[in-house]
Amino acid sequence: MFDKIQQLKKLKDLEDGLGRERLEKEINGVKVVINGKAEIVSIELNPRLSKEKQEEVLRECINKVSQEAKIIMAQKAAEISGLNF
Repeated sequence: MFDKIQQLKKLKDLEDGLGRERLEKEINGVKVVINGKAEIVSIELNPRLSKEKQEEVLRECINKVSQEAKIIMAQKAAEISGLNF
């Protein structure tokens, strides 16, 4: 029972830590910041780009920074479970 409580605490600590992580990607003046849980924190657009180009770059930024967040989440989860990447 105590082991389960410790595991739950580790998971809660992991979730809290991921929420504090900040990852950002900037391409052509368009910037996306997300936290380690892959939640968008902020988006900055570049008004000098066309609407279509902003959409394209925004999509690219979100995809790249989300991928980075997934890697961090996997690494942190592996640390808790004792696995190594």
